Amino acid sequence: MESLATTMIGRDSEWGRLSAIVTAAGGQAAVLRGEAGVGKSAMLDRAAALAGSEGHHVVRAAGVEAESELPYAGLHQFLYPLLPHIDRLGEGPRAAFDAVFGQSKADPPSVMSLGIAVLGLLSLAASEKPQLLLLDDGHWLDEPSAEVCGFVGRRLAGTPVKLVIALRTEVASPFDSAALEEISVPALGAEAAARLLDERHPELDSRVRDLILDQARGNPLALLELPVHVGDGQQDRAADEFLGYQGTLPRRLQHLYGTRIETLGEAVRRELLLGALDGAGAGPAAGQVRGLRYRMRDADEAVACGLLAVDPASGEVVFRHPLVRSAVVQLATPNQRRAAHALLAELHRENVERRATHLAVAAVDPDEEVAAVLEAAATSATRRGGAVSAVAWMTRAAELSENHEDRSRRLGNAAFIAGQTARLDQAQRLVLSDLTPSGGESPASVVASSYLALYQDGDVRSSQRQVMTAIESIRRDGPTKSTDVLTRLVNLLLAINQYESAGTSWEQTHRLLDALGDLVPERSRIYGCAWSDVIRHGAGLPERIEQAFTDQSGLEPWELTRLAVAAYHVDMLSSYRPYLQRTVDREVETGAVANGMTMLHLIMLDQIARGEWEEAERTGQRGLELTSRHGYALFAHHSRAYLALLAAMRGQLDRARELQATVDSWARPRGIGFLSQIADAAGAAAGLSEGDYEAAYLHAVGITTPGKFQPYAHQAARTLLDLVEAAVHTGRSEQARHHAVAARNAGLPDLSPRLALITYGALAMTATNEKEAAEMYASAEAHPAASSFPFELARIQLAHGTRLRHTQGPRAAWDLLSRAAESFERLGAATWAERAMTELRTSGVTASSAVPSLGALTWQERRIADLAASGLTNKEIGERLHLSPRTVSSHLYRVFPKLGITARAGLRDALARTRDLS
Repeated sequence: MESLATTMIGRDSEWGRLSAIVTAAGGQAAVLRGEAGVGKSAMLDRAAALAGSEGHHVVRAAGVEAESELPYAGLHQFLYPLLPHIDRLGEGPRAAFDAVFGQSKADPPSVMSLGIAVLGLLSLAASEKPQLLLLDDGHWLDEPSAEVCGFVGRRLAGTPVKLVIALRTEVASPFDSAALEEISVPALGAEAAARLLDERHPELDSRVRDLILDQARGNPLALLELPVHVGDGQQDRAADEFLGYQGTLPRRLQHLYGTRIETLGEAVRRELLLGALDGAGAGPAAGQVRGLRYRMRDADEAVACGLLAVDPASGEVVFRHPLVRSAVVQLATPNQRRAAHALLAELHRENVERRATHLAVAAVDPDEEVAAVLEAAATSATRRGGAVSAVAWMTRAAELSENHEDRSRRLGNAAFIAGQTARLDQAQRLVLSDLTPSGGESPASVVASSYLALYQDGDVRSSQRQVMTAIESIRRDGPTKSTDVLTRLVNLLLAINQYESAGTSWEQTHRLLDALGDLVPERSRIYGCAWSDVIRHGAGLPERIEQAFTDQSGLEPWELTRLAVAAYHVDMLSSYRPYLQRTVDREVETGAVANGMTMLHLIMLDQIARGEWEEAERTGQRGLELTSRHGYALFAHHSRAYLALLAAMRGQLDRARELQATVDSWARPRGIGFLSQIADAAGAAAGLSEGDYEAAYLHAVGITTPGKFQPYAHQAARTLLDLVEAAVHTGRSEQARHHAVAARNAGLPDLSPRLALITYGALAMTATNEKEAAEMYASAEAHPAASSFPFELARIQLAHGTRLRHTQGPRAAWDLLSRAAESFERLGAATWAERAMTELRTSGVTASSAVPSLGALTWQERRIADLAASGLTNKEIGERLHLSPRTVSSHLYRVFPKLGITARAGLRDALARTRDLS
């Protein structure tokens, strides 16, 4: 292999592309793809030598099948040689590394956050020397590590860091969708294959030479290995078996190595097996991560026969090729493999996940101690963003449980986590495997089966009955070891009730929670109060939610998301949105996908509330695509409902009504009141946007009747302003007033800042005397949180300005109407903006005088806007101004509302218009 790395016969084209990447001034990433033995490792060796001669620091890592289920094992390999630089990082990046490597109990970061931390670490290292990262056998890298490496690889431009990943063609890989430059490494052509064989084995006679060329099919590894077994006109048993073995060329080569392994002594084979099962590397990458894997000893015999090589950098023995490692494992008997795994589990006793990896294979009979270790590893993996691995460990823990109750509980937990990771088919199989002897479901499996029924099909009725029955069963029999199961059942029941939004079900549930007493944790009681009816149960909720968020250690990801849902119901979601945005990519890409779906809903809701409507549209579309792709029908229609509401507010009436009809026709027959209420809210918003106040009123009273707030209808309070405005404009002044006063009497201003704002606005709009109207408008417009809800504030300003125009004359209304018009323009609420402009024109103000001027832009924003209007992309603007494309994008999103536009296409006209006005 050494001479191949030096001469690279027949690889001029491939090596030319790879060497150009290694020697380029800027950072790049590429994938080498080819079948086993085709020379990818040799190309990596030569790249490492070239980089070394150019003054680069070379970091090598290798994926191994034994670690493919171990979250972040591959990333740890890459970062291990860079550990001296980690202490120079800021607290945030260090915390990210501590979380994913199990050094702290902090929340694991998203792929983006962790990727940025890795980029920061590489930049620090590259400030001393350019860095070359080489990953062999990348197809075996664990999925979380692969996601981070892909993220980093796409962002190396402008840094002195290069990344090259070698992948096998025949093995699926997480890097297949990484969008990195690809260099295909095919088999050698006939001339190059003959040249390589002649150069390495000139002694072969023509018959043997032709036989080898025919059988090797241009594979360099086969060309180098076969002559050892076919020479001097003789063929040994290995050659005979190779020629007669049916299968792919890599399989035949692996079989060829197997014949050599069989000649080794028992002690040497045992060493090789321990190394292979613990991920001992193949090639120079193996020696860079010491202390993490088993170090093979006393294996000179394997070195002598070409199965192992000595890494010149570390002096450790490593497998000469990954196929040798595979052959070692394949030749061992099941008992030999189990014994080796047991020894390795003992060696890794301090590392719960590595220990679990080996114990899962070593155990044969039920063993509660082993099952407990696997369960602990599953919990650890879940909190580190490795929920996929957690499912496998929890399932194996169930198989090794010594009694039915523990087996059932663990299978239910595995099914629940599988559901959270969007593996619904796997979750269903786990549920079916946990049927009781009588054919019924255990309480733990009820959690998973009801979860599937709810989120796949929107079945609130049967899932509610199942969960209630399971909770009553536990309460009657005593929870014993089922406390966690009981908590999950309670939380699922609360989620079902939230979607159903039926008063009778909620009242029954609250009685059940009271009966369960201390068995119900405080967090679940918070969910019960927030998700049911904040008017009736919301007193003190903000303080309780804030307290629950202060200690996040030990919480599963979905527990934090449930708290964020509770925060939404009392309009304090913005405080926790940074956590959601940090975490959502990790959940979607490597962890609990279903949890990520809820996070996207919450992020979208806060973006709508804060007036970030373009971003909300993108978030909603991302959520709809994700939920539809994974078969979560309930979440998909949930996404459509919010998109309908947003479209209605923006005046996109056809789209709003199409989405509204889709949601309503699906949700209403199923009894999903939560979604049918949002559909009605979208209908009311569309009516108000269009000026069809009668339609708006009919939709609003479909949620709650004027003068009361329908119990357990979450949209009843949220649509207060819609109902009042629609009633005022349809001549139902008495009903409008009655509803506004009811809001005040129900204590809505004390529940949340948004409810305070719209209550004051509703009271002002319906006030019969000017003194009260002025006081209420002042209370609304001066509310400390008013600017946090720009759409509601602009509506109140429009109503106030309109009233002032009628009572005090046009000049008194100009300021309010101008501010309302500007807010609506900035938001992209086209029909509302036109309504405000009409009021301004009636007041004697021209439309142009209400348009922002270039003076509203900063110097940097002005430069970026001009370049974007000229047709340059964000990347091109960034290169010209020495900014990142992301920074350019952020500036443009601040520019758009200042110019009264919502998209890049409107820049040129907006800039021209503002220049003319100036």
